Amino acid sequence: MISKRTLGQIATGLAATLLLGTAALADTTRIRFHTFYGTEIDGIAKKFRAAVEENSGGELKIQYFRGGELVASDQFVDAVSKGSIDVAYGVGSYWPGMVDMGNIEAGLPGFWTSKDEATAIFENETFAKLLSDAYTEQGVTLIGRGYGSDYDLLTKKPVTSLDDLKSMKIRATGQVAKVLQAFDIPTVYLPAQELYIGMSTGVIDGAIYGGPVEYEQLKLNEVATHYTFLNMLNPGWTDTIIANPKTWESLSEKNRAVLQEAIDQYAADIHAWLEDGNNAIIEAGDQSIFTFATLPAEGSARLTEAAQSVWQEEAAKSERNAAAIGILVENAKAQGRLK
Repeated sequence: MISKRTLGQIATGLAATLLLGTAALADTTRIRFHTFYGTEIDGIAKKFRAAVEENSGGELKIQYFRGGELVASDQFVDAVSKGSIDVAYGVGSYWPGMVDMGNIEAGLPGFWTSKDEATAIFENETFAKLLSDAYTEQGVTLIGRGYGSDYDLLTKKPVTSLDDLKSMKIRATGQVAKVLQAFDIPTVYLPAQELYIGMSTGVIDGAIYGGPVEYEQLKLNEVATHYTFLNMLNPGWTDTIIANPKTWESLSEKNRAVLQEAIDQYAADIHAWLEDGNNAIIEAGDQSIFTFATLPAEGSARLTEAAQSVWQEEAAKSERNAAAIGILVENAKAQGRLK
């Protein structure tokens, strides 16, 4: 039979344990992190979460949400500003109605043709300040940048020129669709999950959605095998990382650095995953699931020229946009893509 004294000692020990646990929880800051990616990068996400917890000594923990799990991706700016989530990893073209430079930072046809070129633009002091101010006005803090990869055309039939596309219906999003329509190329929008059915039933004849690895993940190689490099935009998109200002500033200088480093690595790992996956498919040669071709340089140049109306449409939205487009025009001229 347990004595009263022993029971008291047990109770005291349990209370002490609970207090220690409560204190540990109080010392841990949980960061609600939301991405637009799904399960395909779970390995990268696991590494990211582990790095944050380990390098902060357990003071930071990531609550990780995949695309659509907590809020829709186009609601990230609003959710971060209100504190519903602490950090969001999205794409500016999801919220151009809220952030005037959204489409510009995501990338418009002809903006850049390599990661190095895109990076140089975002590191331009004036451009960076314009972009940071655009997010600050919406109550969020811009804390990072990620880069996509190939963003080209997949069709059921071979493509040797822009004229070949006039007899096809191509899935394309907003700004790209406007450029294609300038060449009388029919376009339609379908969400990613409908591309397989759309292609297999003839609703669409092709799509501009991503690179080989994205098309493979959607199993589109089962219904379309002709991949055409457009040399129109690469990386085909850039990722935007934003944080709630109160959450960001409340972190110690050390933990802010830990989180920043881990986020930067997370973005770099995603880019590497995309690049490695695309290159593996491309370099498979005759064993590849796709047949690869490149749009003639003349066609790519015509796409960039046609995109100028889209550039100027974005420039007209605000003085800030006009200044940003001016920087991109000068860069395109310096690169020989514009006269």
